[in-house]
Amino acid sequence: MEAQTTPKLKKPPKPSKPITELWWFFAAAACVKLLLIPAYKSTDFEVHRHWLAITHSLPLSQWYFDETSPWTLDYPPFFAYFERLLSIFANLIDPQIVHLQKGLDYSSNTALYFQRISVIFSDLCLLHGIYRLTRKLDSTRQKLIWVLVVWSPMLVIVDHLHFQYNGFLLGILLISLSYLEEGRDVMGGLVFAVLLCFKHLFAVAAPVYFVYLLRHYCWKGFVRGFWRLFILGVIVVAVFAVAYGPFVYHGQMQQVIHRMFPFGRGLCHAYWAPNFWVFYIILDKVLAFLLGRLGFNIQAPAASFTGGIVGDLSPFAVLPQITPVTTFILVLLALSPCLIKAWRHPRPVRITRWVAYAYTCGFLFGWHVHEKAALHFVIPLAIVAVQSLDDSRHYFLLSTVSCYSLFPLLFEAQEYPIKVLLLLLHSMLMWLGFSAQFTKRISLELEKSEKKKDKEEGFVIGWVGWGYLVGILLVEISGQFLHPIIFGDKLPFIPLMLSSTYCALGTMYSFIWQLKWILDS
Repeated sequence: MEAQTTPKLKKPPKPSKPITELWWFFAAAACVKLLLIPAYKSTDFEVHRHWLAITHSLPLSQWYFDETSPWTLDYPPFFAYFERLLSIFANLIDPQIVHLQKGLDYSSNTALYFQRISVIFSDLCLLHGIYRLTRKLDSTRQKLIWVLVVWSPMLVIVDHLHFQYNGFLLGILLISLSYLEEGRDVMGGLVFAVLLCFKHLFAVAAPVYFVYLLRHYCWKGFVRGFWRLFILGVIVVAVFAVAYGPFVYHGQMQQVIHRMFPFGRGLCHAYWAPNFWVFYIILDKVLAFLLGRLGFNIQAPAASFTGGIVGDLSPFAVLPQITPVTTFILVLLALSPCLIKAWRHPRPVRITRWVAYAYTCGFLFGWHVHEKAALHFVIPLAIVAVQSLDDSRHYFLLSTVSCYSLFPLLFEAQEYPIKVLLLLLHSMLMWLGFSAQFTKRISLELEKSEKKKDKEEGFVIGWVGWGYLVGILLVEISGQFLHPIIFGDKLPFIPLMLSSTYCALGTMYSFIWQLKWILDS
């Protein structure tokens, strides 16, 4: 008899490493961004090109004094150093990109491709941050967060169409948060200090960082706590010394601060951010109209609410005037519940939520807030969106309305299908991802408990959520199609005012939801 041979079992394929899979996510996103290179670009494209020219053509002592263009350098020194680094490569590719005079409004193909690709490469910082925050999660949650962040339509619209470097800056923020979640407080504080020297508008979360680090890291007895506080202080001072030291040496700190904090700008940006001040402005206009009809002498303000150039004011006809100090106080008041929680229960697992809440407060009540600042809380909240069913429902609505609020940035007709398609794809991916995540988890719970429960406990947003989403559709149809038919070119501000107001309702809902979570936790 022939001896029976045992068939060899095939070895199972080796599981791919998370970092390899994340690279595939990044590569897919990069391909889409490369296809969008010829698309619309805003004045921010020329702003950053001019900053390349400033930092390459002028000595450091003149960077914050140059007025060759209206687009003066108004970011902190680390970002100026970043532009200086990019200018070295830009000069090798096309010297006119970095020429202070000949480069004004220069937008050749070489400039276009160089600047667009520089944003894509800078997103590697975001990739590192998201990897650090998700490397200990299970595969399903990892991939869902990667979809929400790496494939974020908001980042595509703001960075790769409109043109900015938010992905790079948010990557630094996520790296800082990853260190804090790991309990490495010193590194978390160090990276956050570096972020503030890249873009000072991230300072809205500084009170949360201060209270959390003081309580979690320094509150360890008098001697030990004082020593740790001293270490943190030295590290932060060292970072700021590296950034601002050269300008202190040249006696230019007053000019640098003046450029970074131009409080002469209006209360709102040119495109109204969907925040609290939308309601305040509309209420003032309604009161002025009603009182005028009743015979009161109401003088309409001459200046604009939306001044983007220094020197514009934000007058009101009826309601009290709003100053930068007023907005600062309101932001601190809104932040206070979070600061109290951070002091009483300084838990690393909550720091990302607290920081996201801080940026929500700054967005809602801050001075001259850009609509793009919604990224500061939408991206961090993607990290916690996979933690519970309630978190996912909240994030689904917030991310949808925040993406829709960016539509006015792309106002040309040829970009309209792009932004609509980006929002629809994002909403579909969120729905499928959250449904797969939480339907599976609920079915496992039912298996263990052997209890019969309704399937509706999966990912659903309820009739209120659906009603709000249908409202977005109606607002878009009325502004994009009905308004031109009914009014023609008259009253062009109405669609923008309507969409900003409606989106502001969604932002206010997110603020209340986050505040309730903080108070209940």
